[in-house]
Amino acid sequence: MNIDLAILNAQVFNTFTKKFEKKNVSIIGDKFYYITTDEFENLVAAEVVDAEGKYMVPGLMDIHMHIESSMTSPSIFSETALTYGVTTIVADAHEIANVFGMEGLEAFFDQPSVMDIFYAIPSSVPSTTPELETTGGYIGVEEVKQLLKHPKVIALGEAMNFNGIVNEPDSLIRQILREVQMNKPFMPLEGHIPRVSGLELAKFLYAGLTADHTHQSPESIYEKISSGMFLEFQKKSITSENMRVVVENNFYDYVAIITDDVMADDFLEGHLDANVRLAIACGMPAEQAIYCTTYTPARRMGFQDRGAIVTGFKADFLLLDDVEKLDIAAVYKNGQLVHEKGEDFRYPAEKPNFPEHFYQSIQCRPLTAEDLCIKVTASGKALVNVIQIAEVGTFTEHVQREVEVVDGYLDWENSGLSLIVVMERYGKTGNIAYGFVENALREKGAIATTWAHDHHNLMVMGTCAADMIISQNHILDIQGGYAVAQGGQVQATCPLPVGGIISDASIQELGAGLKEVRQAMNALGYRNSNEIMSFSTLSLPVSPVIKITDKGMMNVRSQKMIPLVEGEEN
Repeated sequence: MNIDLAILNAQVFNTFTKKFEKKNVSIIGDKFYYITTDEFENLVAAEVVDAEGKYMVPGLMDIHMHIESSMTSPSIFSETALTYGVTTIVADAHEIANVFGMEGLEAFFDQPSVMDIFYAIPSSVPSTTPELETTGGYIGVEEVKQLLKHPKVIALGEAMNFNGIVNEPDSLIRQILREVQMNKPFMPLEGHIPRVSGLELAKFLYAGLTADHTHQSPESIYEKISSGMFLEFQKKSITSENMRVVVENNFYDYVAIITDDVMADDFLEGHLDANVRLAIACGMPAEQAIYCTTYTPARRMGFQDRGAIVTGFKADFLLLDDVEKLDIAAVYKNGQLVHEKGEDFRYPAEKPNFPEHFYQSIQCRPLTAEDLCIKVTASGKALVNVIQIAEVGTFTEHVQREVEVVDGYLDWENSGLSLIVVMERYGKTGNIAYGFVENALREKGAIATTWAHDHHNLMVMGTCAADMIISQNHILDIQGGYAVAQGGQVQATCPLPVGGIISDASIQELGAGLKEVRQAMNALGYRNSNEIMSFSTLSLPVSPVIKITDKGMMNVRSQKMIPLVEGEEN
């Protein structure tokens, strides 16, 4: 009998025993055929690979991630992530949906890719409500009905509107949940449940949400898993103390390792493979880390054809030189070699294709000096509400500070705080909202972006009015992206001309540009474990505790607006 590929003498990972066994593996077409410790006597292979000294594991699977976080297209993402052994992903494309709605999703669905890209229905577009943030797109019940019919859609993406889920039975997110549960009762429903426990956790579970990917602690891991929740560990949750809870309680079947968000510059260094190595370094046995990036994610998403090296499954696999280091020698997708160690990132055979108007989507007026003169009725000093950021993670705290008032205006440039401004960019309302941020910029300068989770309005933050104007105007010129200004000049820029959130440049060019932005932010004194994400989530009104949209600052839990100056209307 003829076979297409034979992998001989490999140490093959047995998913069900969690052990490596020396075996020979045959492949016909895109599936594993016969796997044995014996020699192939009646099988004639068109290609033979002697994998003596190498380890063979299933292709990695990332079931909770956002392609747009890497600021690139699905086709470019595919070519890059394959380099790191990722052969299947489930993408929640709520960023492009927030900008372009169904049209944005369809543009993603139509992108060709070598890896298998499945999608989760964006359940939170907008992340809260149109009354609290302005978006370009909207995903309601009718859109969900359409998406449920799409063959690439296999899950419901993270439900983020806490208040709508637990307190409002007729909210949009509750309507979407009911629609999915009625028509696709076995579809996985992904949650976004930071700092939630006790009765509030029970309310989430009761609504049908059975997974969480947010920042975990040892206590939250034990409570959530013992309550029946599946946990997905992104980088910031992969710590020694967290892995210890998983190991000591043998929780492997209830967790997966995922990425959620990988910035374009970090993408040059690794993807899901980097989180696997981190989990191993933090105490998870290598065999279990492989299990939690192959088989448990496959089961979570309901796949019946991948996640293990067994007869009849997709022939997606990696050959490793070292298991503990996850040192990838070769990557195979559907039985075909797609990457070997030492090869550079590939660009797709065809340049990603998007509608022309996707490249002209920033409908926002230039910022002026007058916009940054904040008049108040108070005299002497004014009490202002402030978003306080930390050096680790994206959670914030609500604090109050006093700012000097000079001639009826806030003297914010000398306050030690950064002024943050969010401008509606879709040409709908022209809203401008103001806030203050503490622990952001320590030097004079400014940062501007249209990559503002999740509404993606134009956001600019600075300690110098002139630099804020320069950075915002530059963003308009390049139709979206990041810009850092200092001393009256743009110091770094990363253009994202597709909807203001995506580039069709090579990952090398894109990553280099974002790295320059990150370095320029550091030069302004921005300190965080992920500066880009920290800044870009100041606008995410579902991440604790206080954030800002084009409607103003708001308390995330209560969804109540917070005035810039205490005692005065916004």
